[in-house]
Amino acid sequence: MTSTNAVKSIWEKLVLKYTSDLFLIEELWLELKESYTSVDRYYHNFEHINLMLELAEKYSQLISQQHQLIFAIFYHDVIYKATRSDNEEKSAALAVKRLRELGFPEEATAEVHEMILATKKHLQSNKSDTNLILDFDLAILGSDWESYHNYTQQIRKEYSFYPDMLYRPGRAKVLKHFLQQPCIYKTAVFRDALELKARENLTKELNLLR
Repeated sequence: MTSTNAVKSIWEKLVLKYTSDLFLIEELWLELKESYTSVDRYYHNFEHINLMLELAEKYSQLISQQHQLIFAIFYHDVIYKATRSDNEEKSAALAVKRLRELGFPEEATAEVHEMILATKKHLQSNKSDTNLILDFDLAILGSDWESYHNYTQQIRKEYSFYPDMLYRPGRAKVLKHFLQQPCIYKTAVFRDALELKARENLTKELNLLR
């Protein structure tokens, strides 16, 4: 099953719990698909969403509010423009609008909004589900070097309109932001599994940028 089909299957299974309006379900799916399959999406696409959904399945026993977290995964990058700094805010706002259309509970919708906003700065939260989605989002940082390097190339393509003289210092600033945090990963399970490798990868990329 391709990542798009896998993601759609999970989407339909989830939203059918809140609405029987098949037209609305398909309409909102097509909106997601248009966003995540845009030609300028080299990393922030359905492959990224699918990997996060797989992690949510793998660590489902750690999730308190399964539906909130899954909806947050679906919508956390729905709006992504490399030229803008308000992508998370706009994505969170769209998520609230769409979840209300689906009849998702208001309090739960607010939790989705909060989780999406948290992906902007990736700081430790006092809410376990928020920490989990942050770690799912950054799991690529702790992958093997080949996968990590491929990820860096995909990110570079998303910022291809910037020349190296502008991109390199900007990217270095992002890497330093994560390296300066006490922990890149917010949950014990991800720290134990990926923290050391992530720091190794980030440091290696930072040295290459220099």
